[in-house]
Amino acid sequence: MLEEVDRWLSTRSWSATERPLHRILAAKQRTGQTVSVVLPALNEEATVGDIVSVIRHDLMRQVPLVDELVVVDSGSADRTSEVAAAAGARVVHRDGILPRLPAVPGKGEVLWRSLLVTRGDIVCFVDADLRDFSSDFVSGIVGPLLTEPDVDLVKAMYDRPLAGAAGQGGRVTELMARPLLNMHWPQLAGFVQPLGGEYAARRSLLEQLPFPVGYGVELGMLVDALHLAGLDALAQVDVGVRKHRHQDGQALGRMAAAIYRTAQLRLARGHLIRPSLTQFERGEDGFEPRTYSVDTEERPPMVDIAEYQARKAA
Repeated sequence: MLEEVDRWLSTRSWSATERPLHRILAAKQRTGQTVSVVLPALNEEATVGDIVSVIRHDLMRQVPLVDELVVVDSGSADRTSEVAAAAGARVVHRDGILPRLPAVPGKGEVLWRSLLVTRGDIVCFVDADLRDFSSDFVSGIVGPLLTEPDVDLVKAMYDRPLAGAAGQGGRVTELMARPLLNMHWPQLAGFVQPLGGEYAARRSLLEQLPFPVGYGVELGMLVDALHLAGLDALAQVDVGVRKHRHQDGQALGRMAAAIYRTAQLRLARGHLIRPSLTQFERGEDGFEPRTYSVDTEERPPMVDIAEYQARKAA
């Protein structure tokens, strides 16, 4: 490990318990910064309501840490929107944001568009499939942004149990993302959960970053933030244990392909001859190929979008 990373681990890796809620709230009141929480959601009716309820109870009613809570529905076929709204979130549909640009499928697309429908100085992203949710996932990663003026982006770190076994989650992280980061961006080797969906950042940073539209958004954001703001502007906070729905092996393969493509673009802005991935499933006549396109599109920095510029000027 680089000496720089070893130093970073001792100065930019914290536990949520190091910043009690009263200290975080005092820093918020002192600085006057506002906080938005965004939940990107696709068919998450089973979990999104509980997450919204916990955030509203703990961080909006009991203490005024979160100023707005937005669920961005990216085309759910279930009752995600209704459940989220009933729990108290403001629900916005992906296709209704920036309608002049037709939306494409993908998590990064939703996160990018969310910048247009939120106003917080700090934006906190939380995946909508978490179970046994704790508000520490929000306060833990927002805290350093309120108490440390030179920190611009904070990722959550946690244990990820799989089928009851500790430390077995995050398969794409261990097989794809961590090797890529260690080999090509060793300054980022200290991140425990580089692909985790729970992170918070200053709007002033997010609006300058391009957003890969799909699963590559987390890796792309880390790499781009490193180049734009430097390692010491990045941090991570231990929030305990993350329980969520796990994907099957083929879905993980498609996720890994998108992440590799994101890394490739940042390494050389090269051209992929065949931006697709073929996988195999056993059918009646043996193994049958299934070919999927790999996310190759990226959205430009939000600060370059005319509608966003107009809103900032208003």
